[in-house]
Amino acid sequence: MDLKNWIRDIPDYPKPGILFRDLTPLWKSPEAFKYTIDCFAEKYLGEPIDAVAGIESRGFMFGVPLALKLGLPFIPLRKENKLPPEVVGIDFELEYGTGRMEMRVDAVEQGDSVLVVDDLLATGGTAEAAAKLIERVGGQVLAMTFVVELGALNGRDVLKGHQIHSLVTY
Repeated sequence: MDLKNWIRDIPDYPKPGILFRDLTPLWKSPEAFKYTIDCFAEKYLGEPIDAVAGIESRGFMFGVPLALKLGLPFIPLRKENKLPPEVVGIDFELEYGTGRMEMRVDAVEQGDSVLVVDDLLATGGTAEAAAKLIERVGGQVLAMTFVVELGALNGRDVLKGHQIHSLVTY
């Protein structure tokens, strides 16, 4: 299945000059959505992973079913003030400004191997923040996986030292 058939281009969103890759057609198709999760699971089944972490919010939509399929816990990496205490957080740069990501301090145990999931890899700033957050509490990022990678934005360069897997590259 060619997942590009399930990704819609929205020009000039969220601001002029940006070509937004919209995944709502993929979620609308149970077959395409299942295929996406199956592709991720096939790649990581049998790997030494202790948990799957999803980046808010679209990373949740792929991370939760993947965690269930792999039989692993799910760790939500959330925007500021969305989780009950005690949390650890990190500030980071976004394509359109700045952000803060948080997770529960007890979400990752010392030495846990974590698979980070998100919908899209662009400049790499959000994924880099996720890795730093997991590492700050003693975990290690086994790999990062994305549905879409925007190759021209060089997100992989920011994530050097991490295994990166994307299903679709533009």
